[in-house]
Amino acid sequence: MRSAGRAIPVVPTAEVREALYEGRPVVALESNVITHGLAHPANVEAAHKVEAAVRKGGAVPATICVDGGAIRVGMSDAEIERFASEPGIPKVSSRDLPIVLARGGRGATTVASSLVAAELVGIPFFASAGLGGVHRGAPTTMDVSSDLIQLTRSKVAVVCAGAKMILDLKLTMEYLETHCVPVISTGSDDFPAFYCASSGVRSPHRVDDDDLLARIVATHWAAGQPGGVVITTPPRPEDAVDPAEAEQAIAEALASAERDGVRGQGLTKYLMRAVDRATGGRTAKANLAVLVSTAETGGRLAAAYARHRAAAA
Repeated sequence: MRSAGRAIPVVPTAEVREALYEGRPVVALESNVITHGLAHPANVEAAHKVEAAVRKGGAVPATICVDGGAIRVGMSDAEIERFASEPGIPKVSSRDLPIVLARGGRGATTVASSLVAAELVGIPFFASAGLGGVHRGAPTTMDVSSDLIQLTRSKVAVVCAGAKMILDLKLTMEYLETHCVPVISTGSDDFPAFYCASSGVRSPHRVDDDDLLARIVATHWAAGQPGGVVITTPPRPEDAVDPAEAEQAIAEALASAERDGVRGQGLTKYLMRAVDRATGGRTAKANLAVLVSTAETGGRLAAAYARHRAAAA
């Protein structure tokens, strides 16, 4: 498949192509969690759990990667195993996507590049554990995740557990407001912080009805609005990490990163792993749990959106 008017090869699996043709719900997933998340073989198990959660929610999973100079929408078991076990597969954000594609290379997609791919193939929903956002110290460093920029450009609804607590979440919410990106929480009054149930920031809207959420997403795009919609769902109480404990671990990790001179693209991974060590591995377990729970919610909401579109046709 080549997107209309573009020389970009987009190759969906037969299952994804058939589901899109028939108007059935599909949820896009990133592959960066396979290559840059857990160690092998735990990353393979996690990928399969996330895809199973999307199916449980009532949708077809489409894990996205770049391979052979093409965007692959949906990965086979063999492809997941290869991406999980081979070292050196780069992380490809939307900034990097044209270079990797033109060179015929491969890479694991981030939130930002997955949004690009999802819109190209016509998948309106994407699920991830957490968004990138505005980094702490951003007024000086100007470090703002490309996830936020891409959200203003791609018409894809993102289902997530808020943004990572290592970020400046108040500034992240301010950025989303400034760029007119709707933020709606389900199951909570607050904007969650990845593996913490609350960031301490009240969400601008709470909607607990899947069908109403689907209508909101459809209405946003029907009104001619560009970009996506953020729908957050908190971690389950049994999976959540105490915010005070997480904040202390983050403060120590930030100080360590400053001493080690870690900045830019490598900072998030450094901080996440440092926080995981400080919490005895509990944040990594919570991360996996959130990946699964947001994927299931994404499946439910994609199914509700497909019902809405069928009823409106």
